[in-house]
Amino acid sequence: MTTTIKIFQTVEELAQYFVSLLTLRIRETPDNHDFSWMLSGGNTPKVIFNEIASTSGNTINWNRILVFWGDERCVSPDSHDSNYKMARENLLDHVPIPCSNIFRIRGEAPPEFESDRYAEQFRQHVKTFEGSPQTDFLMLGVGEDGHTASIFPANLHLFGSNKLFELSEHPETKQNRITATGKIINHAKTVVIIATGEGKALKVAQILNHSTGCDTLSAALVHPENGEVVWLLDRKAASLLA
Repeated sequence: MTTTIKIFQTVEELAQYFVSLLTLRIRETPDNHDFSWMLSGGNTPKVIFNEIASTSGNTINWNRILVFWGDERCVSPDSHDSNYKMARENLLDHVPIPCSNIFRIRGEAPPEFESDRYAEQFRQHVKTFEGSPQTDFLMLGVGEDGHTASIFPANLHLFGSNKLFELSEHPETKQNRITATGKIINHAKTVVIIATGEGKALKVAQILNHSTGCDTLSAALVHPENGEVVWLLDRKAASLLA
């Protein structure tokens, strides 16, 4: 595994770098191979999606991009809480990607069945490496409690699950979610972890400085064994780094 840390003055600069890295990794993939991209939700990904739509929407060959999600709230696809809706409104509706290349988590379906259905769909469409499906490019965020995807400190055991996707619960709202597990996260080729804002600074520093207790945070468990992890931070999120 290789680890890279990039710090930017603004979220806009971070978004521009993300787009350049995504474009480079797509270009490095053989033309006859699909490119799997797993999206995340949140405010910074929204900025990134807008940047892609406005600057690179017509330069990427969307026919070979397969879009998945790393987690989703168990809500309808038209809910304001839906990660799918956010990505559709800010990116997917503005680029020429075939509908057949978009694989959403059905948040409106019974979650105990949807996690298994989505895992099987993922297996069917993503290339296999060393016996498991391997995502080409995986986006992750970091919560103020140090969680990533929808693996919170209270359900950290989900990271080590043998399943590709698990049913999760938000510790405060008790809202059901479906999340990718470490079996996907740590098998990806490129994992990009994004953190912005001073509210993330404490946990970012705890994780990247390998401070005591960081092993209780799911974002600290991201170690793609055959890939790279790239941390993209704005100056506020990086303000407490050693």
